Amino acid sequence: MKRNYLLLFFILVCLSLLSGNLTAGVSLVGKIGISFFYKQFSFFQSWWQSSLVCLALMLIVGTILYFIDRALKGRQRKVVLIACFLVFLVGLYFTFRDFRTDLAHRWLGERFHVGVYLYWIGFGIISLFFALTEKKEIAVSDTETIL
Repeated sequence: MKRNYLLLFFILVCLSLLSGNLTAGVSLVGKIGISFFYKQFSFFQSWWQSSLVCLALMLIVGTILYFIDRALKGRQRKVVLIACFLVFLVGLYFTFRDFRTDLAHRWLGERFHVGVYLYWIGFGIISLFFALTEKKEIAVSDTETIL
């Protein structure tokens, strides 16, 4: 499958907009907690700020995986990218477990939880994008002169 970075970017923007909208839907108890105790997470109360944070994180991870993809070749490249995907799955699992066991996180509401799960799903999509698509090889023949 050929790589289409524009399609990946479009998917990431859509995911971050949806995730930002959902994470901004913090429950009333969660909003009070953020306002009084966790002021550093006040960006979760605004959908566009939450979306920008999500998109920025996804672009940072995408850039890191892009450079990993360029630096490695063959089987080693696939192994590292699949390992990154598995790390993202483990992160999704621990986030799910934390939301189910920690009382303060349970009070944030299901919309918030789904929004955070979308962060992890976006990271997995980026990893699979690089692992399952072919690298574009630049072939230069010996007879061509590059000026």
